[in-house]
Amino acid sequence: MRPRITHQKAAVTTRATAVLAAGCTGLLLVLTGCGSPSAADAPPSAASGSGAKNGDTPPKAQTLAGTARVPVPRGAGSRVPYDFNGDGHRDLVIDDLVKAPEDSHGDDAGIGIVYGSDDRPLDPAARQLLSARANAAKSGDTLPAAFDAESACDLDRDGFTDLIVSTDPPYNGIGAPPVPLQILFGSPAGLTGKAVTVRIPQQARFGNEWPEQPVCGDFDGDGKADLAVTASAGQVTFLHGPFTRTGAPRSAELLPDGGPYLYAPEPRADTDGDGYDDLVAAARPHAPGRPGKGTLLLGSAKGPARPGGTYAFAAEKLPRAPLNATGTTRTALLDHGDYDADRKPDTVVRTYRGERQDLIALYPAGTTDRPVLTFSTALFLP
Repeated sequence: MRPRITHQKAAVTTRATAVLAAGCTGLLLVLTGCGSPSAADAPPSAASGSGAKNGDTPPKAQTLAGTARVPVPRGAGSRVPYDFNGDGHRDLVIDDLVKAPEDSHGDDAGIGIVYGSDDRPLDPAARQLLSARANAAKSGDTLPAAFDAESACDLDRDGFTDLIVSTDPPYNGIGAPPVPLQILFGSPAGLTGKAVTVRIPQQARFGNEWPEQPVCGDFDGDGKADLAVTASAGQVTFLHGPFTRTGAPRSAELLPDGGPYLYAPEPRADTDGDGYDDLVAAARPHAPGRPGKGTLLLGSAKGPARPGGTYAFAAEKLPRAPLNATGTTRTALLDHGDYDADRKPDTVVRTYRGERQDLIALYPAGTTDRPVLTFSTALFLP
């Protein structure tokens, strides 16, 4: 079995709670001035079904211990990045959700999605849990155990962002391994229904390494989202968009220069402003907000194929979410994105201790002192 993909993930923590710290209301949503959640009623864990796009029914609203879970707002489509329900508000993807004390050695719960809203930059009440059992495509008759978020863009050009996930399909070690990447399509009800496996034509594969490390971008400048994926011997599989609903790209080819790890440049995908998104190939994993080096591959009409020289990821001093915890805590960058529609990138970080305590905090652009919103991924616990 292939190693689990972890290059874009923050290690996690917390069994956080459904009751706020003293002085706050009973909602498991902590606004500035409230402490981190303390003890633990947990919310519903799985989003049921899907909207019209994927053939299931939208999830029903549920209420738990004072924390109301509301339906995902229905959108009509937008061009906002990471807008899975197309309502014009950016949404947040969270991997490595915290584990309950009784399940500290169990599998990951899945991928958490917190949706944006008209009332606040993110609304933790409007949330979905994506899991292999509920949302993954089977490999033959086998469901994958792993189901991890990797990248997101509107691959089929319908106005709803789609999520690319990595899985662990069974492999007997003979010949080229199966493609572990799947696409979960956005819809007016958000990310619901079953994923489809990314279809990589044989001529765009090379060697017997797992095709992984998917990066979204308009690398050929035609206005349609593409995918870049690793291939053996440092090559890049370039998948031209748009994609069909069966997971097939418009066309595909191998590019000669790449690396075992692929990333989008930060903070802009088009580093030189020429209308083509660029790609970074690296020899080692890179954590967002941390220093690192790689090779810049400049976009062009033929994709990310022009050498651009050495690329350096800049180190960033991250604010800490106000997690009340004893012992050592760590903070990881989750995202830079415009969550409050002021056209400036906000900062979302996660502070955690172990696998049972965490707090996510959203800081408006240009501020690092007081978050406007905090919550724990314990919201997604069953």
